[in-house]
Amino acid sequence: MSVRPPQSFRQHQQNANGFNVLEYELMSERADALGRHGLKVEAALASLKSWSAERQSAEERERLVNEASDAVWAFFIQREICGLRNNRDAIQRYGIPNEVLARLGAMRK
Repeated sequence: MSVRPPQSFRQHQQNANGFNVLEYELMSERADALGRHGLKVEAALASLKSWSAERQSAEERERLVNEASDAVWAFFIQREICGLRNNRDAIQRYGIPNEVLARLGAMRK
């Protein structure tokens, strides 16, 4: 069964180019989610960069690396949902360290 929006919601141009209000809203939500994930990546990487051996323990660094890898993993998944398949530009733009990249998608005990 397929569901159509009421004809009164359609505009004449929508049928011509296939672009409708629902598609616009979905794209908007995907972009908004991508932005939120990007902010989480920035915050996690900033916390990781602010770690210092004098003030914090090695366990704390391990936790920060794990949090950063989880945030980056979720960000990459959201990028794929938005149709962005190549993550090289994001890795470079955010300065994601190799230590974080090596843990992407890893299951922890």
